[in-house]
Amino acid sequence: MSNEQNKRPIAFWVISIVAILFGMLTIKSGGMVLFFEGEARQAAGNYVPFVLWFNFLAGFVYIAAGFGFWFGKSWARGLAVVIALATLLAFVAFGIYVLMGGSYETRTVMAMSLRSMVWITIAAFAYFTDRKMPA
Repeated sequence: MSNEQNKRPIAFWVISIVAILFGMLTIKSGGMVLFFEGEARQAAGNYVPFVLWFNFLAGFVYIAAGFGFWFGKSWARGLAVVIALATLLAFVAFGIYVLMGGSYETRTVMAMSLRSMVWITIAAFAYFTDRKMPA
């Protein structure tokens, strides 16, 4: 680890861990519904397939961003912004789906709100706090 990495705020280590754990939990929970018949799928109720697939695949990108932050890569900041924007776009698409009469679970609204807030916060923090992350 370089001296440059050691000078980064402790919050970068925290957001690294948050992003990685959030990604792992997202992959696990989405994968259980997508790939296994049983309790998780039944408990999911009226899940929206395109939202579930988006979130499942995004989980892998969350992990990549987390490792990027951990290793002080400058591209992690941009990736966090892309994740935040893509999540907001998926949320808008979900809103349109609901407005057009699609069935959904209230927890999907809560989950997408949480995902949006987490990634907007991470992206804003990364962008405004550390503009000198090494490449």
